[in-house]
Amino acid sequence: MEDISYKRIYQISECLSSLGEICHRAHFGGYSLSVDKTVFGIVADGELYLRACDESAAYTVTQHAPLLMFNKRGRLVSLNYYFVGEGVLCNQALLLRLSGLSLEAARREKAERSARLRLRDLPNLTSQLEASLCRAGVTDEQTLRHLGAKACWLKLRKNNRWLSVKVLFALEGAITGMHEAALPAIRRQELMEWLNTLMEE
Repeated sequence: MEDISYKRIYQISECLSSLGEICHRAHFGGYSLSVDKTVFGIVADGELYLRACDESAAYTVTQHAPLLMFNKRGRLVSLNYYFVGEGVLCNQALLLRLSGLSLEAARREKAERSARLRLRDLPNLTSQLEASLCRAGVTDEQTLRHLGAKACWLKLRKNNRWLSVKVLFALEGAITGMHEAALPAIRRQELMEWLNTLMEE
C-alpha cells in the first residue's frame, strides 16, 4: 500500500507544484499533504482526500464524495476530508482548483486560530489557572470579560474551596491587562472588601 500511496503523492506533487512545495508525512494511517506546514489533503491507501470547505461544497454534494474514515481504538471516525476520484485526478485544472480551495481554507482557519488569544496568554494566567477556568466553563477571553473577576472567582471556588484572594487579583489583572501587583490600591481594596463580606455570609 505504501508504494501506491507514494506514487499518488508523487503524481499529485507534480500536478500541484504551482501551489508551492508539497510536503508529506505520516498522518492518520496515511500521509498528509501540506504547503508551508498547512495541511490541505491526505493520501490514504493510494487515494486522495482534500480538506472540505464551503467553497468546495458544491463539488462534494454533486459528486456525493464520501469523507475519509479512520479507525480510532476500534471506532470509525470521519475526518473533514473528502474523496477525490480518478476523474479529478485526470483533470489537472480541476484538481488544482479544488486543492487551491482546500489550501486557502486551511490557511484561513490556521490564521483565525492563531489570532484567538488563549487565556494563558493574558497577564497573570498560568496554564494551570487556564485549565481550572476551562473546567469551570470559562474557556475564552470574551467569557472572562463578560463575567468579570468576581463571578469567575466564584466559579473556580466551586471546585476549590481554598481559593485565595491572589487568584481574584490575578483575574482582575487579566481582564484589565495588567500584572496583579500593579492593580490600583482602591480596586484591590474593593475586591478585598467584597471577598471579606462573602466569607462572613
